Amino acid sequence: MSKSRVVEIVEQLVTPIVAAEGLELVDVEYAKEGANWFLRIFIDKPGGVDIEDCGRVSEALSGKLDEVDPIPTSYFLEVSSPGAERPLKKPSDFVRAIGKQVHITTYEPVDGKKEFNGELVSYDGEWLVVAELQKTVRKQCHIPLNKIAGARLSVTF
Repeated sequence: MSKSRVVEIVEQLVTPIVAAEGLELVDVEYAKEGANWFLRIFIDKPGGVDIEDCGRVSEALSGKLDEVDPIPTSYFLEVSSPGAERPLKKPSDFVRAIGKQVHITTYEPVDGKKEFNGELVSYDGEWLVVAELQKTVRKQCHIPLNKIAGARLSVTF
């Protein structure tokens, strides 16, 4: 079974579990690292998740995964917070990130660049506007959503 199909099935299984706990499903990742496979579930809520939230979701999902058995190989299940540099994938993620620092990568150059770091100024469903500080000038970069390879919050020190 393909990785994307596993992610799709797991998302269907975990979504009602997360919703019942009053949490948000941020992401599902199924990846091979070295000889091991990892199924990672990232959850969040206002104020952040704690170990008890992760434990409840892990226990409930583990039972569902045993029942449905969508993954043909052995794997490690991890349920955690997405962290401070959480990924931005859904429209609601981008809306919530307006006014915050972001890191964006693109599949192909936009205005001669493939990497953008700055404040997310706006999102309209098709375009992101990121304000970058270039030397001493704040420049707005308009990035089409369909060219985005990756997007996440960015912590600056």
